[in-house]
Amino acid sequence: MNKKLTLSLDEDIIEKAKIYASQTGKSLSSLVEDFFENLTEKSSSTQISAKIKRISGKIEVPTDFDWEEELRKGLEEKHLR
Repeated sequence: MNKKLTLSLDEDIIEKAKIYASQTGKSLSSLVEDFFENLTEKSSSTQISAKIKRISGKIEVPTDFDWEEELRKGLEEKHLR
């Protein structure tokens, strides 16, 4: 059930949020709802975004995949370019 909420925010923040919402194809209401959902989520110390939750289980990773090695390689590549 949706319920109205009135917020008082700085005008500049509102304009920036409207632009961001437009660019991402979302409404301001959905941005605020997503923010509060993430803020209040109590699933674990590592919060997982709704987008990641939707795609979880759809990516197959080899059992011998070395996350730390791949992270190291990615960071080296990023900083040595």
